[in-house]
Amino acid sequence: MTSSPLVGIVMGSDSDWPVMEAAAKALDEFEVPYEVDVVSAHRMPREMIAYGEGAAGRGLKAVIAGAGGAAHLPGMLASVTPLPVIGVPVPLKYLDGMDSLLSIVQMPAGVPVATVSVAGARNAGLLAVRMLAAHDAELQERMRHFQDELNEQATEKGRRLRAKAGGNDSFGFGK
Repeated sequence: MTSSPLVGIVMGSDSDWPVMEAAAKALDEFEVPYEVDVVSAHRMPREMIAYGEGAAGRGLKAVIAGAGGAAHLPGMLASVTPLPVIGVPVPLKYLDGMDSLLSIVQMPAGVPVATVSVAGARNAGLLAVRMLAAHDAELQERMRHFQDELNEQATEKGRRLRAKAGGNDSFGFGK
C-alpha cells in the first residue's frame, strides 16, 4: 500500500479531535494512510474550498469530515469535490449532536454525504476502508478477516450470556 494519504480526515476545530481520532485509529488498523487537518467551513471558507477542490488531485480517495453545531463542513466539501465524503456529526454541549446529525444528513439532491451516527467516527473510518477495498483485493481480504473477528466476538458474548443464564449450549443457529 502507498504511503501517500488516501483518506483525508478534516474537522471544523481541533476540539473535534477526541471524536475524530477514532476514524484515524480505524484507518491505522487497516494500514490505510491518511492526513488530518482543521478546515473550518465558517472560519476558513477559502481554505476549505481549496482543500475540497484539490483533494482528488493530491491522491485522496475519500474525505471524512467531522463537524458540530451547524455542521456545514461535510456538505460544503461534498459540493466542491468529486470524492465521496463521509460526515461525522460531532456532539457539542447542547442537543447531543442532533443538530449536527440533521445538518449533515439533510443534503440537497446531487450533493451526497454518507453520514454515520453521532460521534461515529470509527464507522466513518471503516466505511472509508470499505470504499477503498472495492478496488483493492488485499484490503477486501483484511476487511473480511475483521468481519470474521466481529462475528467471533459476538458469538462468544452469546455463549457467555447463555452460560450465565443457565441456558442451552447453543442458540437456534447452532453456534
